[in-house]
Amino acid sequence: MFENSKAFSGFAVDDLEQARAFYADTLGLDVALADGLLTLRLAGGRDTIVYEKPDFAPATYTILNFPVEDVGAAVDELASRGVEMQRYEGFGQDERGISRQPEGPPIAWFTDPAGNILSVLEVS
Repeated sequence: MFENSKAFSGFAVDDLEQARAFYADTLGLDVALADGLLTLRLAGGRDTIVYEKPDFAPATYTILNFPVEDVGAAVDELASRGVEMQRYEGFGQDERGISRQPEGPPIAWFTDPAGNILSVLEVS
């Protein structure tokens, strides 16, 4: 039924303008704001829609992952832009917030202004 549908995903925030500033200015993404929706134009041609929700609560899981070649360089660049890495119990994160567990790729988590969890993860 949907095998040819170009599906996309979306998530909510509490302030669309703050989200626009963060995703465009801090993360450097191509974004568009129209008709009350923020579109994140992600590499690979899969847009993600961001919308404001009055009774918003941040996601308690990672909503968006950014694969990078060098997670350490990405963490350093994010820190230089004022983004703080999150710490989670049991993930063996180093002083920069990077988890390097044998079960998965090197990864670090951070949040958008609404508190939604995002990550940078190293892919080879």
